[in-house]
Amino acid sequence: MNQFSAHDAKMMALAIRLAEKGQYTTSPNPNVGCVITRPEGDIIGQGWHKKAGTPHAEIHALAQAGDKAQGATAYVTLEPCNHHGRTGPCSQALLKAGIKRVVAAMVDPNPLVAGSGLKTLSDAGVDVSSGLLESAAKALNRGFIKRMQTGQPYITVKLASSLDGKTALNNGLSQWITGPLARQDVQRHRAKSCAILSGSGTVLADNPSLNVRHSELGYASKDISADELRQPTRILLDGRNQMHPDLHLFSLSSPIVIINSQPNSGVFPANVEQYQALSNGAQLDLHNVMQHLGQRGFNHIWVEAGAKLAGALLQNKLIDELILYQAPKLLGDKGRDLFAVDELTQMQQAFALEWQDVRQVGPDLKLTAYFK
Repeated sequence: MNQFSAHDAKMMALAIRLAEKGQYTTSPNPNVGCVITRPEGDIIGQGWHKKAGTPHAEIHALAQAGDKAQGATAYVTLEPCNHHGRTGPCSQALLKAGIKRVVAAMVDPNPLVAGSGLKTLSDAGVDVSSGLLESAAKALNRGFIKRMQTGQPYITVKLASSLDGKTALNNGLSQWITGPLARQDVQRHRAKSCAILSGSGTVLADNPSLNVRHSELGYASKDISADELRQPTRILLDGRNQMHPDLHLFSLSSPIVIINSQPNSGVFPANVEQYQALSNGAQLDLHNVMQHLGQRGFNHIWVEAGAKLAGALLQNKLIDELILYQAPKLLGDKGRDLFAVDELTQMQQAFALEWQDVRQVGPDLKLTAYFK
């Protein structure tokens, strides 16, 4: 078992904080941070991966360290890559710089790496180890890990409800159940996601933009400028071919993918793409949809949908995480429900979750739970 010092843990914690700086920009790549120190402990280089296709965290840190990297230790939140993609292999860059020790928080789940980066370094005489603050590093890249391991993206379903579990009045009115701070929090989650997914029913009812608005990011607006802000791809499930070009979201230039069983006949803008998924009539095969989205490189998909689509995802066991914003309001038994699912007749049929986090956001509660 690897023995890590308190200094090792401190440096890796710093590397993880650096990795977090890329949460709004790195998709579809993972978030990675790197810290380089001299043997006596002085920090000589820091860096994080900022955007796909640009230098990785190790390269930024090595550039800052310069010649002082000779004989130094590199702390990196993800195993250094060992293959040529849009950038060169970081393992070779570390060797060329004369790094003598590499500590990785976790092994890269990407089959193109999967231990080969650390092996290359070890074979060249570098002292390598992994597993330091591994759980924190994995939490930062849940979507990337799941896609590498299963081929499908990590799915978070976001819902907002009253205290009695209603998402809207019976007539469909829902603005606003939650307060402005909860809505700012949603904007931050949208900005960190690779894509925002919704169903045609919700889009037709609410006519939303489904984009990220820099002015509504709250405290996160200081971490990224409006020019740097990456707009997630907007994905619309449209099994009944109800989408039409006059909807508000089609007036925005960020990418849109309409998923249906046969192409829509309308003339859509150039930023709109259509994909035909497997289906049973108007019912899209959601497993096929998610497999396709994984193949396209989407790590983390943020779902904002009504009870029908949320229920279909639930029954198909495709939800990894539920985030529920619950307002201190009561809408009564005629209000609309969170999930539309087939009737359960036994308690053991209940969908089980594990609490991950409970906190207050303004007047509202934010409940985060993982599906078992």
